[in-house]
Amino acid sequence: MTRRLDAKKIVVASHNAGKVAEIRALLAPWGIETVSAGELGFPVPDETEETFEGNAAIKALASAKAADLPALADDSGIEVDALGGAPGVHTADWAETESGRDFGRAMARTHAALLEVDATPPWHARFVCVLAVAWPDGHVETVRGAAEGRVIWPARGTQGHGYDPIFEPAAGDGRTFAQMTEDEKNLISHRGEAFAKLSSEILPARG
Repeated sequence: MTRRLDAKKIVVASHNAGKVAEIRALLAPWGIETVSAGELGFPVPDETEETFEGNAAIKALASAKAADLPALADDSGIEVDALGGAPGVHTADWAETESGRDFGRAMARTHAALLEVDATPPWHARFVCVLAVAWPDGHVETVRGAAEGRVIWPARGTQGHGYDPIFEPAAGDGRTFAQMTEDEKNLISHRGEAFAKLSSEILPARG
């Protein structure tokens, strides 16, 4: 049986400020207090799994046990069909540099990889998001959301984060995620879909 979350305070198991802000906005209607793993100074755990579910669970469990509070983790990425699903779970890795993550570089790398395999547009892709809730006793629940669309080039927009400027969702109006407001994006995004499942299956009923 699915375990419901009844805590008044949880850890958002992320050091990504943009991701933390999105999750906080989505949790706001429940009145759940949040603190991030980054704010608590927790180390970033090694993500050793080859699935979004596995890596989300690793992050959620690490924060839940360190804080002795329930924790919510997100593992997400972009899968490009012409690249065999890459970068997938390695999405953030493509942005790594010696001085930190550079998603401009990661987007350029994605475009270069498509040209290298001589892929013909439209470049079908999807954003995937898995949300994991972990409790200090080791129990974990996960939900998955996806947003189908295509990779475009050049990048457009300055909102959002990560690969948002090169992803045009099929459910949208021709704008990239980076050209949408946070509220517009949440209505059709992979994280929005995953959160809808989280709210119906794991979060407490409102009202």
